[in-house]
Amino acid sequence: MKRFAPGVWPTLIVLLLLPVLISLGFWQLERGEQKRLMLSQYNERRAAVPVSIGELLYAEVPAWRRVHIRGHFDSAHSVLLDNSIRDGRAGVELLQPFMDHASGLWLLVNRGWLPWKDRRARPVVNTPNNVQELDAWVYVPARAPFQLEPDAPQGSWPRLVNAVFADQLWSELGREGYPHELRLEPGPVAYRVDWPVVAISPEKHVGYAVHWFALSTALLCLYLYRGRVLGRTAQEDKHGNRHEPHRHA
Repeated sequence: MKRFAPGVWPTLIVLLLLPVLISLGFWQLERGEQKRLMLSQYNERRAAVPVSIGELLYAEVPAWRRVHIRGHFDSAHSVLLDNSIRDGRAGVELLQPFMDHASGLWLLVNRGWLPWKDRRARPVVNTPNNVQELDAWVYVPARAPFQLEPDAPQGSWPRLVNAVFADQLWSELGREGYPHELRLEPGPVAYRVDWPVVAISPEKHVGYAVHWFALSTALLCLYLYRGRVLGRTAQEDKHGNRHEPHRHA
């Protein structure tokens, strides 16, 4: 009977690492399925007819819903979202308060990305003064924006920030506003508005899962191979020691 003797430490290492590697693989598969569902909901809602802000207020899940708004921008309180990269170029996203005439609510409208070449001066933006009719969609982040520390208070405008919190802006300005950001669809007053829906595609998550499963398979194969080799060596040594006294005799 062939002996299997991988050793104590290799066994402990495999017992520790193998469940972790397999769990990471299934976690990536789960994340990929979540992204597929997210993309499906996004495409479904982006294909729908835009609703009014009044109708949007009754939506249980407002994310990605299209809205039609009519009103005017407040160019005096612009917000610049920093650390935004497009095609390897640094820039900012321009967000401005927008008074929706139909609902009487203030909306924080993201007009898109624009390059920022010289950081010694704020980017120059053009804001129309007349009444605008625009189509946009609701952006609700999947998780709270990550910040090492909150943005420092600033008295001047436009304000440079690392994360956007619409409710905090309305509280500071003393206005009644919608709590989520609205992102403009392409149009005359929009800058670059090609936001990615997900940072990592479902296909990449599947690829990562295959990677973790491959590592777990390789670890198990190495463990079994080591156990067979060491077991055979130990068995041969045992037989050799058993016949050694007969040779001396």
